[in-house]
Amino acid sequence: MGVEQNSEPAIVINGLRFTYPGIDGQPPAGSTPLIDDFSLTLHAGDRCLLVGSNGAGKTTILKILGGKHMVEPHMVRVLGRSAFHDTTLTSSGDLSYLGGEWRREVAFAGFDVPIQMDVSAEKMINGVAGIDPQRRAELIKVLDIDLSWRMHKASDGQRRRVQICMGLLKPFKVLLLDEITVDLDVLARADLLRFLKRECEERGGTIIYATHIFDGLEDWPSHIVYVAHGKLQIAMPMDKVKENSKLSLMRTVETWLRKERDEDRKRRKERKARGLPEFNEQTEGSRAIGDPARAAVRAMNNGWAAGRLHSTVAGEDNFLFSSNSVLRS
Repeated sequence: MGVEQNSEPAIVINGLRFTYPGIDGQPPAGSTPLIDDFSLTLHAGDRCLLVGSNGAGKTTILKILGGKHMVEPHMVRVLGRSAFHDTTLTSSGDLSYLGGEWRREVAFAGFDVPIQMDVSAEKMINGVAGIDPQRRAELIKVLDIDLSWRMHKASDGQRRRVQICMGLLKPFKVLLLDEITVDLDVLARADLLRFLKRECEERGGTIIYATHIFDGLEDWPSHIVYVAHGKLQIAMPMDKVKENSKLSLMRTVETWLRKERDEDRKRRKERKARGLPEFNEQTEGSRAIGDPARAAVRAMNNGWAAGRLHSTVAGEDNFLFSSNSVLRS
């Protein structure tokens, strides 16, 4: 049985526009936004699969939703609040972000330092206070974690299981997953996806999951979102995807990506024929340029870029094939 939707959506992205700052803390002059005119609405219980080619902007979108980059508050609302400005979202566990790399920041002071010390999985997992023992035990079982594992000797897959367990100890309302199952074996991945689906169906959690691995995902998502060059290309319920395509989920996404690649190649060929230089992110300014050390000191806005509020919003009863065209279901 599905979860009843509240009047307020869990996630609202409205005309999001984002550019990484240059060395002066501002977007480079004439820069092309990395994310441009992106709008999306998700409700409690939705399981959204976020797909796109490498460099499409998926990780940046998830980090903005996770409060790791500052944007204008009206552009992104999570549970009705600004993820960057309202730190209680993450401290309470209502909003949880799990990225693709294992870092010390999960349980220790310090950031971006790989786990190297001799510490047990039991000490790490039990070191998180205020956790329901039953939920902890269930996650240990779902992820098949041996509490005697030593983190400095554990394999990448074993470390990943501990990381995921710790990230899910607090019941979430919104969960952002950035390719976190890449190191898991088939059984661990299947059991985790089953657990996450139940969390959405029974507790009303909302998940956005960015991945390139489609094994076992055919019936997992309720919605799919396809991003290309920072722009929303397709956003629709999964049942609409199945109606419009007779191919498997992986083959459907493959078709979208092949079309995108062929169009990019054609565009590059046309530019070359006209004697124009090939598009280059460093010269066109879609990403941060210059000395990263200076940028870190001077970019006090933490990645903020001025944006615009647009009226295009993906509602419950429609899906978008581009950022400016809406097709009713």
